[in-house]
Amino acid sequence: MPDIKTVQHMKWWGWGVDGVAFSHDDKPSLAPFVQKVIDVDLNAPAEPPMAFEDLAVPASQLSEDLQKALSGALGDEYVVSTDLDRVVHAFGKSLRDLVRIRASDLRRIPDVVVYPADEAQIVAVMDAVLAADAVLIPFGGGSNIAGSLEAPSDETRQVVSLDLGRLNKVLSIDEESGLARIQAGALGPDLEKQLGERGWTMGHFPDSFTHSSLGGWIATRSSGMQSDKFGDIADITRAMRVVQPGGTLATRAVPVTSSGPSVREMILGSEGRLGVITEATVQVHRKPEKRVVIGYFFPDWKRGVAAMQAISASDATPSITRISDSRETQFSFATRKVSKGFSKFMSSALIAVLKRRGWDLEQMCLSFIGYEGSAEHVARQRKLVKKIVAAHGGIGVGEGPGALYDQKKFDTPYIRDFLLDRGALADVSETSASWSHLMPLYDTAVERVQKSFAQLGVKGWVMCHLSHSYHSGACLYFTFAFKAGEGDPVAQYDVVKSAVQQAFMDANGTLSHHHAVGTEHSRWLADDISEPGVQMVSGIFTAVDPGRNLNPGKIVS
Repeated sequence: MPDIKTVQHMKWWGWGVDGVAFSHDDKPSLAPFVQKVIDVDLNAPAEPPMAFEDLAVPASQLSEDLQKALSGALGDEYVVSTDLDRVVHAFGKSLRDLVRIRASDLRRIPDVVVYPADEAQIVAVMDAVLAADAVLIPFGGGSNIAGSLEAPSDETRQVVSLDLGRLNKVLSIDEESGLARIQAGALGPDLEKQLGERGWTMGHFPDSFTHSSLGGWIATRSSGMQSDKFGDIADITRAMRVVQPGGTLATRAVPVTSSGPSVREMILGSEGRLGVITEATVQVHRKPEKRVVIGYFFPDWKRGVAAMQAISASDATPSITRISDSRETQFSFATRKVSKGFSKFMSSALIAVLKRRGWDLEQMCLSFIGYEGSAEHVARQRKLVKKIVAAHGGIGVGEGPGALYDQKKFDTPYIRDFLLDRGALADVSETSASWSHLMPLYDTAVERVQKSFAQLGVKGWVMCHLSHSYHSGACLYFTFAFKAGEGDPVAQYDVVKSAVQQAFMDANGTLSHHHAVGTEHSRWLADDISEPGVQMVSGIFTAVDPGRNLNPGKIVS
């Protein structure tokens, strides 16, 4: 069985592991750009977080009886109550989480962290927690940014964090059906490595891929960068096993069923409120013969979005359809390295061609479209997309941008931490809407965020990209940043975050496309699914967990 030493955790104060960080030293345009748009000097000395020893870590409230019960179930080695383990498991990685933890605002952190090795041990932990009337919070990779991992600040009962990191194996592959049984604690790189060794891929690559788990993806209804081809986690997950109070729920790995209301759908997005996911059966695919991501330019955002809509309605089946608005495109250009990447395709000759076409380069939008499959299939798809791109005034710029996209696609959280070290608050909000509402929603959200900057009296920046195209609509992913002013940074953040989330509700979007509800977005749930919908969700939680022992306070209070 996997040892506790094999379980990897991110650093307590930020994204990723120690020793890996973003740097602007090889990106000469970035510092001037950031200075211009949010008035932050990247060359000024950074303000790193305090030393861990200086944190005011609340004492563990673990009772002797619960300690004995957990140790009897797992062994002493796998019941851990050190300050570091408890802090690492106390939060996700939202901006709110990082600001608070760096300020030693820890509130109610877990009293103990347990590391079960299998489902039987999870059952034993569940029984011990219920017998002690304690709280159980499942923990995968710790990457959540919606407040889904934090215990309520007023929780007086003992809090147990259940780390699934030892359950990290691909258990079996049904090669005839293209289905794989995988333990819920497997992180993205681990499961793809194990599948890849046998020639398969799950094809699910969220931004958090390196530090998120299969169980976490299911519990939050995650989407990946290639969901246009493979679907989101709700499409990929065919069956699951879930340890609940009084028994283990198990669904069958069938392609479709008419077995009443979907129990599988109830677990998807449940954020630990309905039990601990121990394993899932997921769709897998043979690794493609060819995979390529091509860069395209569009003269403006409106025509670029129209092209994505046209692709979604066409016979083309790309794996990625993504376009950045002009602001995000400018940011991408600012992050280019010297004599590499963007400079290769943003040559003076290309710029001259675009200007002759009458393009306003400040309105230009960068798009990435991915293709995979047989060489013949990829060639055919590229040809179909090329016609659509041209019809909307776009131009292809080759594989160079796509190669950079693949290299940088998991780097964004490191940039956020880098900015936070220098006094800037940056975060994201994403939504989905139908094609008919997409552009009005975009305009509303940008306007609301800019008004929130004015309300705070700060210089801020908001940018967006479209990703995850569907037949009826798409996902819009907004990023905002501003320099923190005097006073409470969390309160300032709330002004901007609330503005963009309310814009989603007012403009016919959803509260989140793939980051989940947690506590961050729960105040908008009734606006999204109606008050009767909230009552239905609450009723399901109460029926399964009448004692509110399972991750209370998430989704609905």
